[in-house]
Amino acid sequence: MNFKSMEDILNYAINKEKEAVEFYTELSGLEIFSGAKKTFEDFAKQEENHVALLENFSQDNTKIDDYQFKWVPDLKRSDYMVDIEYEKGMLYNDILRLAMKREEKALKLYNELMEKSENHEFAKVFKILCQEEAKHKNILETMYDDFMATQGD
Repeated sequence: MNFKSMEDILNYAINKEKEAVEFYTELSGLEIFSGAKKTFEDFAKQEENHVALLENFSQDNTKIDDYQFKWVPDLKRSDYMVDIEYEKGMLYNDILRLAMKREEKALKLYNELMEKSENHEFAKVFKILCQEEAKHKNILETMYDDFMATQGD
């Protein structure tokens, strides 16, 4: 990825977050398990918050300044999985695999942007987004482990 300006980076990140909103909104509409449906709905709302954070952080630093970082364990399940494409009617475990890989990629993107950012405020925004994506990845990997355990795996 070659960006020419910070505006290009922000626009790219905003578009990725909007894609995530659409993805989780669609999944929540298709999901039959109420717990998973709620999780995907919550993820869509959180991704909407990420869009707002990226769009508005220069006007309102309150969310940035008040953010509390917490260590999030990385189960690394998605690190050993291959990418798959979304298809309607996918099996639940495949949906979780797909979502885990999406969050893994988002986490990697924000880590790279944070490391490359010369502006402290931009770096902090990307660090917050790293934290948020790490939480999503952890939740999805835990859901995957729990589901696979019920399947005897």
